Amino acid sequence: MSASAESVPSRKWYQFSLTQQIMIGLVVGVLLGWWMSQMPADRRVNWETWSALIRDIFLHLIKAMIAPLVFASIVQGIAGTGDLKKVGRMGAKALLYFEVVTTFALAVGLLMVNWVKPGAGVILSGSVGSLGAAAQAKPLTLIETILHTFPTSLLDAMARGDVLQIVCFSLLFAMAVIAAGEAGKPVLVWCDSLTQVMFKFAGIIMKFAPYGVGAAMAVTVGHQGLEVLLSLGKLVLTLYASLIVFVVLVFGAVIWIAKIPLRPFIRAVREPFTVAFATANSESALPKAFENMEKVGVPRGIVGFVLPAGYTFNLDGSTLHLAVASVFVAQAAEATTGIHFGLGQQITMMLTLMITSKGVAAVPRASLVVLIAALQSFGLPLEGAAMILGVDALMDMARTSVNVLGNCLASAVVARWEGEFDDQKAAGFGLGEEAKS
Repeated sequence: MSASAESVPSRKWYQFSLTQQIMIGLVVGVLLGWWMSQMPADRRVNWETWSALIRDIFLHLIKAMIAPLVFASIVQGIAGTGDLKKVGRMGAKALLYFEVVTTFALAVGLLMVNWVKPGAGVILSGSVGSLGAAAQAKPLTLIETILHTFPTSLLDAMARGDVLQIVCFSLLFAMAVIAAGEAGKPVLVWCDSLTQVMFKFAGIIMKFAPYGVGAAMAVTVGHQGLEVLLSLGKLVLTLYASLIVFVVLVFGAVIWIAKIPLRPFIRAVREPFTVAFATANSESALPKAFENMEKVGVPRGIVGFVLPAGYTFNLDGSTLHLAVASVFVAQAAEATTGIHFGLGQQITMMLTLMITSKGVAAVPRASLVVLIAALQSFGLPLEGAAMILGVDALMDMARTSVNVLGNCLASAVVARWEGEFDDQKAAGFGLGEEAKS
């Protein structure tokens, strides 16, 4: 056993790791939500209000650290290398990887939904009006997406939590720091200090994670009851099965090809994955993903660039969900109207989804907006989207956690591709975690 492993103090049986605490919070939240769902409506509202308050405090604190963390990490990581060519090369590799993997996500979703046929025999119901403003929204066009990438104000982008605009500004600012030479060094030192402080800040906030996670689950289950786990069960199970197949086959192949050490990687992503699953919020997992991926051997500059960029271009879970949900509606529409939606039309719709899903970074309920746009484009009934909305919370948990997992893996792959993945650091991270278990 290494010295680092021996130096870790043993934990008593009643002292749980953060991952174990989060899982306990998850279970307690489900039980609390079930108990709340049995209450009279007036009492349940009070419990839901206080549970939502705890959840929202946690999410607010997480969101507060994202903008400074992303900015400081990108500037320090990229300007610290002093190599502008590396920025372009790294960006090209990341985008190529994003496109290949999201294409596989669409393919897996399309194959699974056609095999299981969850929409066969389903009678469409639900009011289109229940979709609210989402039915009126639309994804950004390619031109709008490109324009949206460039901020008019860094403070405005930070205030709105627009990660894509923060990344764009940070990249340009890092180039300016490199070009400034000696004059830019104090800025570089400041960004390095800010990054370290934000990691400590994240550590403090993550101690609150079990309560935030439990409250988030209590609100979801308490509001809709355990029926949310049962209604449209075949669709939900199809999505979960598709995501499992995708993670095992596609991510597994990527890990094998890129020679990413499996056990340290799993240890690095399990906490961000769990937080993302319970809160159905990718941003809540970002600070811990930043910290752990750097600890597992990915350089800070690559983590700072790839993880935020992936929030726009590498939504593997959301992409797969769109494939399953859109074909589900087509299958349900066939049972209602008798009009068959063939494989050729499905492939055309998948290509459309591949493009439109890139332009929703600033759109609320992004996956729902893209789904509605696709249904409208191909003449499919919006009642299908209204029906899916009933179990969207449960599906959102799965697709969000896979989004986070995919972006963590992307950062490791780009680091390996650049020849900068630190295998020794990864091995040390794994040994330390084993000693603490």
